[in-house]
Amino acid sequence: MTTPRSKKPARVIWKPGTMIYPLPAVMVSCGRSPAEYNIITIAWTGILCTDPPLCHISIRPERASYDTIKKSRECVINLTTADLAAATDWCGVRSGRHHNKFKEMRLTPVRASKVRAPLIAEAPINLECRVRKVVPLGSHHMFICEIVAIQADARYVDQKTSALDLARSRPLVYCHGKYYQLGSLIGKFGFSVEKKKRKKET
Repeated sequence: MTTPRSKKPARVIWKPGTMIYPLPAVMVSCGRSPAEYNIITIAWTGILCTDPPLCHISIRPERASYDTIKKSRECVINLTTADLAAATDWCGVRSGRHHNKFKEMRLTPVRASKVRAPLIAEAPINLECRVRKVVPLGSHHMFICEIVAIQADARYVDQKTSALDLARSRPLVYCHGKYYQLGSLIGKFGFSVEKKKRKKET
């Protein structure tokens, strides 16, 4: 008697496109004075290097924040949460040329420690960034940024150990046109090779 072979799942071929998901949905704040403050929602973002700490954001040149960040050479990347989902989406579809996003979304601009761009107080983590280089790529230009300071909401930091529990903030992610909050824990980095502790004999 022969055992039936397991069938491989069928594959669908699409044209090349942006299909690396999920991604963080971040609100990037910019501007050197309150009159210039603006927020742009970005999903094309990520870490580039540990030392020095480098990251990137990619922006279409026609967006209002593009010129502001390019001229000031700085911005703040604000991580978002499920509670900030509506504001995150709104700041992505509305233009700063026609709206005061901080005011209309009732977000609080806070002075940063290293850059003139404001933090968003409601965000759990704020990464203060200075632009090192702008790389034209096509539809988007990539801003390579150095993270010069990080601020964290004290509610998610253990006062005894200083450990960050960002998962409690219900981080927001973007997946193929939709927003989701982070799911349940599967394991920590290295769990697949971690030696299991033997139970002590009683």
